[in-house]
Amino acid sequence: MASPRKLVIVESPTKVKSIAQYLGEGFDVMASVGHIRDLVEPKNLPAELKKGSLGKFSVDVENRFEPYYVVSDAKKKTVADLKKALASADELYLATDEDREGEAIAWHLLQVLKPKVPVKRMVFHEITREAIEAARDNTRQIDDALVDAQETRRILDRLYGYEVSPVLWRKVGPGLSAGRVQSAATRLVVDRERERLAFTSANYWDLSATLAPADTAASAPEKDAFSARLVRLNGERVASGRDYDEQGKLKGKAIALGETAATALRTALEADGVPITVSSVDSKPYTRRPAAPFTTSTLQQEAARKLRFSARQTMSVAQSLYENGYITYMRTDSPSLSQQAITAARNQAAKLYGADTLPDKPRLYSGKGKNAQEAHEAIRPSGEVFKTPSEVSSVLRGNDFKLYDLIWKRTVASQMADAKGSTASVAITAGPVAVEELGGSTTAEFSASGTVITFRGFLHAYEEGRDEERNAAAEPTEAKLPPLKEGQALAATAIEAAGHDTTPPPRYTEASLVKALDELGIGRPSTYASIISTIIDRGYVTPRGQALVPSWTAFSVVRLLEDFFSELVDYDFTAALEADLDKIADGEEDRVDWLNGFYFGSEGHPGLRNVIDNMGEIDARAVNSVAIADDITLRIGKYGPYLEVVDPSGDLEATPRRVNLPQELAPDELTPEKARELIDAPVVTDRVIGVNPENGKEIVAKDGRFGPYVTELEPVVPEAPEAADAAGTASAPAPATSAGSTAEAGAKKAPAKKPAAKKAAAAVKPRTASLFKSMDLASIDLDTALRLLNLPRVVGEDPESGEPITAQGGKFGPYLKKGTDTRSLTSEDLIFEIDLPGALELFAQPKYGARRASSALKEFDADPESGKPIKVKDGRFGPYVTDGVTNATIPRGETVEEVDFERAVQLLADKRAKGPAKPKAKAPAKKPAARKPAAKTTTAKTTAAKATAAKSTATKTAAAKAPARKAAPKS
Repeated sequence: MASPRKLVIVESPTKVKSIAQYLGEGFDVMASVGHIRDLVEPKNLPAELKKGSLGKFSVDVENRFEPYYVVSDAKKKTVADLKKALASADELYLATDEDREGEAIAWHLLQVLKPKVPVKRMVFHEITREAIEAARDNTRQIDDALVDAQETRRILDRLYGYEVSPVLWRKVGPGLSAGRVQSAATRLVVDRERERLAFTSANYWDLSATLAPADTAASAPEKDAFSARLVRLNGERVASGRDYDEQGKLKGKAIALGETAATALRTALEADGVPITVSSVDSKPYTRRPAAPFTTSTLQQEAARKLRFSARQTMSVAQSLYENGYITYMRTDSPSLSQQAITAARNQAAKLYGADTLPDKPRLYSGKGKNAQEAHEAIRPSGEVFKTPSEVSSVLRGNDFKLYDLIWKRTVASQMADAKGSTASVAITAGPVAVEELGGSTTAEFSASGTVITFRGFLHAYEEGRDEERNAAAEPTEAKLPPLKEGQALAATAIEAAGHDTTPPPRYTEASLVKALDELGIGRPSTYASIISTIIDRGYVTPRGQALVPSWTAFSVVRLLEDFFSELVDYDFTAALEADLDKIADGEEDRVDWLNGFYFGSEGHPGLRNVIDNMGEIDARAVNSVAIADDITLRIGKYGPYLEVVDPSGDLEATPRRVNLPQELAPDELTPEKARELIDAPVVTDRVIGVNPENGKEIVAKDGRFGPYVTELEPVVPEAPEAADAAGTASAPAPATSAGSTAEAGAKKAPAKKPAAKKAAAAVKPRTASLFKSMDLASIDLDTALRLLNLPRVVGEDPESGEPITAQGGKFGPYLKKGTDTRSLTSEDLIFEIDLPGALELFAQPKYGARRASSALKEFDADPESGKPIKVKDGRFGPYVTDGVTNATIPRGETVEEVDFERAVQLLADKRAKGPAKPKAKAPAKKPAARKPAAKTTTAKTTAAKATAAKSTATKTAAAKAPARKAAPKS
């Protein structure tokens, strides 16, 4: 009799090996590689369902919002393998992740596999032997409420995207998208840029003095020297940056020092004999608490600040650490630690930093974020005893080690004692002195402070990073003041007057955007990485260093959404949606009732459907325009933003002048002054370089959409009058339409073209050639232009084969070609410079030989699913990961250096899950309409055919209908 087999299904292939090892004999562990099915694209619905209520969304909005799921093509083999394994199993364990997505994956597996054996839901928050064994022994049923919440979220996002995105396509541009969280995130970035645009800088001056006790200033001026800052004049506060509003005006009562007054005051205070004394000394205790253990949000923020990781990169590395058993589950809103983790952290702190670094009682933390869920533990090192960074340094490398080290330090420090010390504050009076610019007799008051840490506590292990905050007071740093007492005389060794300009609010970084989303309760921390990647990929935001700079397209999108879908991008409403999903997950809200209210409307909310039906006419031109000055308007066009300048003569009929914007110009940098500068810049016009002596054609240098180039102009041949008339009639330009009128224009029948009197000869395409990167459009000469136009250049003939060897440029750079064999050149200049011996030497080497040992930028071990080695290569559309079967583009915002083995595996798995890109269907050639045949009496035949079709349709509909949810079978 065969021993009983138990099939365990996890999400990721990288979990399989370690979990199988912990479960031991009798367990077969397989991976679903994420979701096995999803909502079908409406265009792929069965034909008989496309016209029904399912047809628009693949969600039956008129029948309890029933979704229509399909197994993706990429997962059919996975499903077949799972069914085959299940056929010989006696029990099924669904061990997908413990969040909503994991619960939904388990439910989908149940629906598709239809097991006839007992089913158990197995969850764990870390991949250690103890955790896996405990999960095996404490199984449960599938949580239908969690599945409902995930399914509601998926349907909500489908309804939102499919209703709103087409509006953006018609009114702003193709390829754009709207989404519940991505639109709110985009609005945050745009709102911050609007603040920067509206900001007016203010200038203010202040004084700083280097002081020392008078009795030591002459003999040892550096020994007890300290810095002090001017804070009051005649008892009134001196203005600093925080006293100015966004319009550059003082907000309260404070003296604004200008350059003249500040310089005069400095000169007066530097005069001999000016009394400077300590007017008061105050000392108070200083205490600083450690930061809480990591949640998903705070981990992304701190990894961005300290390690310069993107949110996606952080989650990828954390996923790898979790799956390999180094940390607990990386998707959590809770900063709380289990008793096991508290004990482990305290033991390590005592061992490494001393027992005195521990507080008397363990520290307990709770979530403070909006809509925080407390179901999971914080992110921490796994196990009952944490592995120190030194213990894992031999097995963890690169980014894996850096992130583990960060998590370990934060966790241990969270259970350590407060840092303690004292802060001394000293008030210093200088003067009075006579300063005419300040109204005569003036007494200046300076302030100095110093913090001394007497007990470092948690600072032995870790100190939290900070985001850039405009005009914010910095955390006190350790700075020691000399012993001072009230009434003590001081001497100034240096006094400096300095001017400052107030700064606009800093742009969001990934860290500060994640923080803002988390504080507002928009989305879930587990989705922030994908949201930020989406708004970057859509072109709404561009990273500039650490800063996120919005595009002008993002301005148009946000303006349209604010004007016509205001509730959908309202931060409180978006956060409320997330809170409602939590209620569904807790069983407090019914998913169908909630979706009905969201889509069809409820008390106080019009509903998405009603908003779409009653939004009115959208003026696409207004949405895509921004007034820069009275006569200058920014337009967002098909090929990017440009400035439109009104004709200075005031002629309303004149065609406005258009000036392209530099691609690198950020929105807040487009001031009226900058716009004028761009408009007044010399216009780059076509430049005639000379005449080709071989054929007499003019050679012209031009600046085109894809960069500078040279072209050979064909001579204009006069046409016969009748041909010109015919051509002029046929090719009259269509009237310009606004961005929103494409569909309407396309619906009108185009007038039939009149046949030309004579068939014009095929137009000759002029020769063109792009300039090399090292060439300048303004200085290129005729000889160089002719050499470019005559490419490819024949270097010589291969003496063995007699084949010509040519040098030329291509999509992937300069190269040599001999028959079908090619070799890359290291620079464009070599196209003209390389000789035959040099070319033969290159062809004598292996294709990727001496120049590069491998065509790969990076190489890794075999992929756990395909079993083939993984490589990172550079392709036409940028770097990508491949195992020779699947290619996955490295997302924008990630560099090749950041991609490690685990990230490469994840990219390939995501790509397989998404399935191959479907080729665009070619429009079928139009056939001439056949003549209608004479009417025939076919009533009986037609009736029979209709009956057969109706029967077939009914059968297909019944088979295709999504299954109703059933509770998981009890174990």
